[in-house]
Amino acid sequence: MEPGIDDKVRALADRGVLIPDPAAVFIADNVDLGMIAPGVTIHPFCRVSGWKTAIMAGAVLGGEGPAVVEDCQIGPGVELKGGYFRRSVFLEGANLGAGAHVREACILEEEAGGAHSVGMKHTVLFPFVTLGSLVNFCDCLMAGGTSRKNHSEVGSSYIHFNYTPHQDKATPSLIGDVPRGVMLGERPIFLGGQGGIVGPAIVAYGTVAGAGTVIRGDVPEPGRLVLDQAAGPATRDFHPGVYGDMRRRVRNNVAYIANLVALKAWYRLVRVRFFGGGPLDQALYRGALDKLDLAILERVNRLGAVAMKMPESIRRSSELLQGAALPEDLVRKQELFDRWGAVEAAFASLGSSTGSEPARDGFLAGLAAGQAAGEGYVHTVQSLDPQVKAQGTGWLKGIVDGVAEAVYAEIPSFR
Repeated sequence: MEPGIDDKVRALADRGVLIPDPAAVFIADNVDLGMIAPGVTIHPFCRVSGWKTAIMAGAVLGGEGPAVVEDCQIGPGVELKGGYFRRSVFLEGANLGAGAHVREACILEEEAGGAHSVGMKHTVLFPFVTLGSLVNFCDCLMAGGTSRKNHSEVGSSYIHFNYTPHQDKATPSLIGDVPRGVMLGERPIFLGGQGGIVGPAIVAYGTVAGAGTVIRGDVPEPGRLVLDQAAGPATRDFHPGVYGDMRRRVRNNVAYIANLVALKAWYRLVRVRFFGGGPLDQALYRGALDKLDLAILERVNRLGAVAMKMPESIRRSSELLQGAALPEDLVRKQELFDRWGAVEAAFASLGSSTGSEPARDGFLAGLAAGQAAGEGYVHTVQSLDPQVKAQGTGWLKGIVDGVAEAVYAEIPSFR
């Protein structure tokens, strides 16, 4: 290698990392070189930093343009073709085109990914989920589909609207769910291009949203076609801080957090069986758990910030509506504020729940019986007996329901 090449880059190349232009690659001092495997390819104008960074063999950085990687855990065969990637996890075969902007607490599972100029933060994509180009998809979880040929898809120029005019982000959307989604057998969801979802929303499997459609509510029934109506723009007074339909907002947040808790249990008890025992495999596994903890904390904090706004919302509602405010709405807002500490404690106490022991152990026994030596995660789950899958879905749904019930015990008006 030519003189003047950075010692860290030289050491990586000597270990079998493929670096076509060593002078154009930067490796920070806080990177553990042993956590970048031989067989990784790092193209010119890439910067890698972070003591938690781990990159497995076959991963490719910067194939379409400069790439910045900070504290990410990157599995085998992942392609991050260009952009900025921070504190996120990419499992085997995940891929993103040039111009990506992936911030903290994202998990892209096997073969999930997107085309160019995709933005994500606190986003979970289950296997095979595909995003088009020019997509902003923060604060949501998306599942659905069974393979690369039958996958959930988001069309180009799509937005998940995650910031409200009341200046809060208690807006996560469940597009699919965890208990059924992890079984990799649900109908795909199609969200047509130049459309969007106003969070927090719940969208069922099999939903097809036409191009240009903005989903402004929930789509709880599976297999529905959603189209925008041709009505023209409408205007009305807007009053900052006067929250409407708090019941739906809170319930959708609770459902999202409860699904994250179920996903964490899935990683701890199921996914863990498919990560090898080596340091890179374990870094990938620990990274996923870390991102789930970050995601749960973020969602609880964002909902808590809204809860603290309720006294002002009550005051403004009462003044503006002059006695016409719905009594149950005011009661819910006051209850959310008064009981937030107890709600937060309920989330904390159940953040590592693994659900009912009989349901859990019954499914795990079925999983062990159906797990062939050397088979990977996706193939094993897809090959499980339908009865075993149903057991697993029931176990995880029990976790979701248990978290929700604990929360609604503290704020019963939101049931």
